Amino acid sequence: MLTLPNLLTLARIGLVPFVAWHLLLRDFDMAFWLFVIAALTDLLDGALARLLDQRSAFGAWLDPVADKLMLLTTLFMLAWDGVLPAWLAVLVGVRDAVVVGGALAYRRLTGGLEVAPTRLGKLATMIEFVLVSLALAEAALALGLAGLLPPLVLAAGALAAASGLHYVWVWSDKTCAYLKGRPTRD
Repeated sequence: MLTLPNLLTLARIGLVPFVAWHLLLRDFDMAFWLFVIAALTDLLDGALARLLDQRSAFGAWLDPVADKLMLLTTLFMLAWDGVLPAWLAVLVGVRDAVVVGGALAYRRLTGGLEVAPTRLGKLATMIEFVLVSLALAEAALALGLAGLLPPLVLAAGALAAASGLHYVWVWSDKTCAYLKGRPTRD
């Protein structure tokens, strides 16, 4: 479990409170650079896992957890700071809660769970990361990216809503299929 790729992923999780703290202080420069370091560890851990043949079930589970922690924390803190709209943070948070809730309910019902993100879910997360990255870069470095943010906010919101509804459909479909195959009690 304590392979170099997993240690990098754990380091990324360790950076989350520091990014949040600097955003709370409105120290966008330091928050941006810590976010960049986290992004680099994200690229590096996957590449090293493949290169060193150190892929593991733990790493496959931990990596998306680290990504979500960083994304949601940064998104909520940027909304808190007024850099991004609060409605978007709430929408993304509710969508993620619905996804996790559906997965946990399905696991409780069936005793098993195979988690596989949908293409729509992956696209929504990618747009959210792009938005958060650009918003943080703009807040830190004033790169003139402010004009890109409103359409990205709308795209991220639309994709979050669509992917949330899609996950509800996926979990409902899986549950119905499971229940149809289950013996009934008389």
